[in-house]
Amino acid sequence: MLIAVTAKSCDPDSEVDPRFARAQCFHIIDTETGEFEVIDNTENLNAMHGAGIQTSELIANHKVETVLTGHCGPRAFQTLGAAGIKIVTGVEGKVKDVVEKFKEGQYKYSSSPDVQSHWG
Repeated sequence: MLIAVTAKSCDPDSEVDPRFARAQCFHIIDTETGEFEVIDNTENLNAMHGAGIQTSELIANHKVETVLTGHCGPRAFQTLGAAGIKIVTGVEGKVKDVVEKFKEGQYKYSSSPDVQSHWG
Protein backbone atom coordinates (compact mmCIF):
# COMPACT_ATOMS: atom_id res chain seq x y z
CA MET A 1 0.00 0.00 0.00
CA LEU A 2 1.26 3.47 -0.84
CA ILE A 3 0.90 5.99 1.96
CA ALA A 4 1.83 9.67 2.07
CA VAL A 5 2.91 11.39 5.28
CA THR A 6 3.06 15.18 5.55
CA ALA A 7 6.57 16.25 6.54
CA LYS A 8 8.34 19.41 7.68
CA SER A 9 11.40 18.53 5.59
CA CYS A 10 12.65 16.09 2.99
CA ASP A 11 15.01 14.52 5.52
CA PRO A 12 14.22 10.87 6.40
CA ASP A 13 14.21 11.85 10.10
CA SER A 14 11.66 14.64 9.55
CA GLU A 15 8.81 15.42 11.89
CA VAL A 16 5.25 15.22 10.60
CA ASP A 17 3.95 18.56 9.32
CA PRO A 18 0.56 19.20 10.99
CA ARG A 19 -0.78 20.85 7.81
CA PHE A 20 -1.86 18.78 4.83
CA ALA A 21 -2.21 21.34 2.04
CA ARG A 22 0.72 23.47 3.10
CA ALA A 23 3.11 20.75 4.19
CA GLN A 24 6.69 21.34 3.08
CA CYS A 25 6.83 17.92 1.46
CA PHE A 26 5.37 14.42 1.47
CA HIS A 27 7.13 11.18 2.23
CA ILE A 28 5.53 8.49 0.09
CA ILE A 29 6.19 5.00 1.38
CA ASP A 30 5.25 1.59 0.04
CA THR A 31 4.34 -0.23 3.26
CA GLU A 32 4.99 -3.63 1.67
CA THR A 33 8.41 -3.04 0.09
CA GLY A 34 9.70 -0.11 2.15
CA GLU A 35 10.42 1.90 -1.02
CA PHE A 36 10.50 5.61 -0.25
CA GLU A 37 10.04 8.77 -2.29
CA VAL A 38 9.90 12.43 -1.27
CA ILE A 39 7.59 14.86 -3.06
CA ASP A 40 8.29 18.58 -2.75
CA ASN A 41 5.15 20.63 -2.06
CA THR A 42 6.74 24.11 -2.12
CA GLU A 43 4.53 25.29 -4.98
CA ASN A 44 1.34 24.56 -3.02
CA LEU A 45 2.89 25.66 0.27
CA ASN A 46 3.13 29.17 -1.14
CA ALA A 47 -0.13 29.16 -3.14
CA MET A 48 -2.44 32.11 -2.56
CA HIS A 49 -5.60 30.00 -3.06
CA GLY A 50 -6.55 26.39 -3.73
CA ALA A 51 -3.71 24.72 -1.84
CA GLY A 52 -5.98 21.96 -0.51
CA ILE A 53 -7.30 20.95 -3.91
CA GLN A 54 -3.94 21.28 -5.67
CA THR A 55 -2.10 19.28 -3.02
CA SER A 56 -4.80 16.60 -3.10
CA GLU A 57 -4.39 16.30 -6.86
CA LEU A 58 -0.60 16.02 -6.45
CA ILE A 59 -1.08 13.14 -4.01
CA ALA A 60 -3.69 11.43 -6.21
CA ASN A 61 -1.31 11.60 -9.19
CA HIS A 62 1.18 9.52 -7.19
CA LYS A 63 -1.38 6.72 -6.68
CA VAL A 64 -1.38 7.11 -2.90
CA GLU A 65 -4.05 5.11 -1.04
CA THR A 66 -3.82 6.74 2.41
CA VAL A 67 -2.63 10.11 3.74
CA LEU A 68 -1.35 10.55 7.29
CA THR A 69 -1.29 14.13 8.55
CA GLY A 70 -1.88 16.32 11.55
CA HIS A 71 -4.93 18.09 10.13
CA CYS A 72 -7.01 18.16 6.96
CA GLY A 73 -9.50 20.83 5.87
CA PRO A 74 -12.81 20.33 4.05
CA ARG A 75 -11.69 20.97 0.47
CA ALA A 76 -8.71 18.68 0.68
CA PHE A 77 -10.77 16.05 2.52
CA GLN A 78 -13.44 16.11 -0.18
CA THR A 79 -10.93 16.02 -3.05
CA LEU A 80 -8.94 13.17 -1.52
CA GLY A 81 -12.14 11.24 -0.81
CA ALA A 82 -13.33 11.69 -4.39
CA ALA A 83 -10.03 10.15 -5.52
CA GLY A 84 -10.58 7.17 -3.20
CA ILE A 85 -7.82 8.20 -0.81
CA LYS A 86 -8.33 7.55 2.91
CA ILE A 87 -7.17 10.08 5.50
CA VAL A 88 -5.77 9.73 9.00
CA THR A 89 -5.57 12.95 11.03
CA GLY A 90 -4.13 13.65 14.47
CA VAL A 91 -0.76 12.22 13.51
CA GLU A 92 2.40 13.64 15.09
CA GLY A 93 6.01 12.70 15.73
CA LYS A 94 8.73 11.48 13.40
CA VAL A 95 7.61 10.27 9.98
CA LYS A 96 9.35 6.91 10.37
CA ASP A 97 7.62 6.30 13.73
CA VAL A 98 4.24 7.26 12.28
CA VAL A 99 4.72 4.77 9.44
CA GLU A 100 5.45 1.97 11.91
CA LYS A 101 2.39 2.85 14.01
CA PHE A 102 0.25 2.82 10.86
CA LYS A 103 1.58 -0.60 9.87
CA GLU A 104 0.76 -1.85 13.38
CA GLY A 105 -2.83 -0.62 13.02
CA GLN A 106 -2.60 2.08 15.70
CA TYR A 107 -4.50 4.74 13.71
CA LYS A 108 -8.14 5.07 12.69
CA TYR A 109 -9.30 6.59 9.43
CA SER A 110 -10.97 9.99 9.67
CA SER A 111 -14.62 10.35 8.67
CA SER A 112 -14.57 14.14 8.28
CA PRO A 113 -12.21 17.13 8.11
CA ASP A 114 -10.89 18.26 11.48
CA VAL A 115 -10.21 21.95 10.71
CA GLN A 116 -11.93 24.75 8.80
CA SER A 117 -10.89 26.08 5.40
CA HIS A 118 -7.74 28.23 5.40
CA TRP A 119 -6.48 26.75 8.69
CA GLY A 120 -2.75 26.89 9.26
